[in-house]
Amino acid sequence: MRPADTYLSIAGPAEGLYKESGSRFIALARPVETEAEVRELLVQARKEYHDARHHCCAYRLGFDGKLWRASDDGEPAGSAGRPILGQIDSAGLSDVAVIVVRYFGGVKLGIPGLIRAYRTATADALSAATVVEKVAGRWMRLDFPYSSLPSVMKLLKDMSVPQRAQSFQNECSLEAFVRLSAEHDFLERIKKIGIFND
Repeated sequence: MRPADTYLSIAGPAEGLYKESGSRFIALARPVETEAEVRELLVQARKEYHDARHHCCAYRLGFDGKLWRASDDGEPAGSAGRPILGQIDSAGLSDVAVIVVRYFGGVKLGIPGLIRAYRTATADALSAATVVEKVAGRWMRLDFPYSSLPSVMKLLKDMSVPQRAQSFQNECSLEAFVRLSAEHDFLERIKKIGIFND
């Protein structure tokens, strides 16, 4: 059983393909953490596949998956973005964006055909992706006097807390990644050492 503060995403880029009646649907699945990253991926896809008819997209972000969007990019409403999002959701993933690029083959597929095409291309890409478990939490900045360094480092080691951006001078600072399930305990322990995060 997975811990309550973990969720599933993909490790890296993956691609899928679906062809029907001359149309090609190329699905590009990417791990993302922000809407800005999704916008950048769309810009790249429009450059790389500049001669495609549509660049439809869906994404879901965050531990709780509350941040999402689905775009039909000119296809009939609900025929592209929603089927893409549906595949992300049925795979139980978050922090994922899928862009499906369509090259029109001259034959209209109808709404059921479009839904099948976008869904199948997305499923193909996601099945090719490596699924990884991510830990929900946040980076906290700690500022403390040099005299507290041993206590802080012991706490971080005891709780297996990853760190970055360390600076050890007269005044010390670092950023610690605290998982959601340990946040209350972590904050209580640093208060006991006499440190408050910002």
